[in-house]
Amino acid sequence: MTQNNSFPFLPRFIATSFGAGYWPYGPGTAGAVVGLILWLPLVLTVHFAGTVLITLGLIAVFTALGVWSAGIAEQYWGPDPSRVVMDETVGQWLAMIPLSVYAVRPDALTDGWFWMWTIASLILFRFFDIVKPLGVRKMEELPGGWGIMADDILAGVYSCVILSICMYFIR
Repeated sequence: MTQNNSFPFLPRFIATSFGAGYWPYGPGTAGAVVGLILWLPLVLTVHFAGTVLITLGLIAVFTALGVWSAGIAEQYWGPDPSRVVMDETVGQWLAMIPLSVYAVRPDALTDGWFWMWTIASLILFRFFDIVKPLGVRKMEELPGGWGIMADDILAGVYSCVILSICMYFIR
C-alpha cells in the first residue's frame, strides 16, 4: 500500500462516487443513493428509449472508470476498501432500468407507484449487494478493480430482473 496523502484526486473522486464513499454511516448505501439522485433528472426529462440508452452508456463508462479507479484505490487503501462505492452507483443504475417506463411522464413525481418502485430498486439492490447470493460473492474473486465492480453489477442485474417482474405483475 502507498501513502494516502499521495492518492491522486481524480481516481479518488471517481472511486468514492464523487465523495459519497466518505459517508461514515453505510458508504455503500450512500453510493447507491448517489446513483439514484443522479439518475432521477434523466428519467424525468428524457423519453423512454433515450433514458435506457443513456443509462446503459453511463453504466459502460462508469464501469470502466470504476475498474480503473478502484484498482488504484486498492493500492492506497488495501483490498476492496469500503470507501470505493462507484460499484454501488453503477449497480443502482442497473437496478433502476425498469423505472424508465416513467420517462417524461408529467405525473412521475406525484405518482406513488414511481416512488414505491424507486425505493424497491434501492432495497433490492442493497439486498443483493450485502447478502451476495447466486454467484455475486464469486465475482469478488476477479482481480483488482474488476472484482470490486463485478459483484455490484451482478447484484444490479438481479435487482433489475426482479423489479421488472414485480412491475409487470403488480399494478
